[in-house]
Amino acid sequence: MKGGADVEVLRVDDLDVHVRVSERRRQVRLTVERDSTVSVTVPPGIGQLELVKLIRSRRRWLYGKLAERALLSNCRPPREYVSGEGFPYLGRSHRLLVVETGSADVRLLRGRLEIRQDVLHDPPMALIAWYTRRGESWLPGRLSPWAKRLDVACEELRVRPLGYRWGSCSLRGRLNIHWATMQLPPDLIDYVLVHELAHLHVPDHSDRFWRLVQRAMPDFGARRDRLRRLGPDLWLPET
Repeated sequence: MKGGADVEVLRVDDLDVHVRVSERRRQVRLTVERDSTVSVTVPPGIGQLELVKLIRSRRRWLYGKLAERALLSNCRPPREYVSGEGFPYLGRSHRLLVVETGSADVRLLRGRLEIRQDVLHDPPMALIAWYTRRGESWLPGRLSPWAKRLDVACEELRVRPLGYRWGSCSLRGRLNIHWATMQLPPDLIDYVLVHELAHLHVPDHSDRFWRLVQRAMPDFGARRDRLRRLGPDLWLPET
């Protein structure tokens, strides 16, 4: 398939798959986006027949993820940006308090999540910025001991929107963590970090990858199951 930034749509049975060729990819990455779009990023030179075969081999996983997306969109509770509404941070729900003045657009003060009235024209932007700042200050200290345990070097950690992915990583040791991860309990954030750090050793989800995760975190399966159950309760603004 041709290289470059253009995205082609490949029909595979009843699925429209958005295909992007990246010079930086060494392996195929298949993703179900937040809006249920199926996308795949591939290295240059992969043939269409080979790609179709690979996508068909992952059909069960794809349909499962699409079902999860439908369930999340139906079950995710709506949030109102009014005093008394709850927003999670590090596993605890904090009530929103709309204030007229404050030292920051959003801040956590005495257990209440204060949001200034003058940013209510776009409260999701203000809250996302707050979660992002908290992640940038809190995550590095949490990451360091897990990186040592897995014997990997993290060159850069960024907190940013990642659709429905909790995290991603590059072969150069750059980790991206979704800002929404900061809503999770700390032990589940640890699982997200271990998962991404393990990818610096093994880029796929092979048995070797899961053995590595298990060595670092023997109870990863229980944490992964809790993460799946908690997902629908977290706040993600509508797009």
